[in-house]
Amino acid sequence: MTHFLVSEENPGGRKLEDILVELRADILTRCTKISGDLRPEALEVMANNMAILQHISDAIELAMDSTALLDRAFGPSQTMKGGPPRIGES
Repeated sequence: MTHFLVSEENPGGRKLEDILVELRADILTRCTKISGDLRPEALEVMANNMAILQHISDAIELAMDSTALLDRAFGPSQTMKGGPPRIGES
């Protein structure tokens, strides 16, 4: 069973790209709180966060591409309505 993502067992789950967009927004909010802190530790954390944000943005693009591919090939997902997955095992 998936904990966060939509699946047959978790029809109330969310799409990966939606979770990643929300996570990115949380990190951006946290970054604004430390943006004026010039201590070396804060600067390093900010630099790490900026790299993480880029990776998350890349992951969002990949997730959106996968969703678009599945939509084109198999139509909209019916999993949220209790339907089977579009690919993979049921």
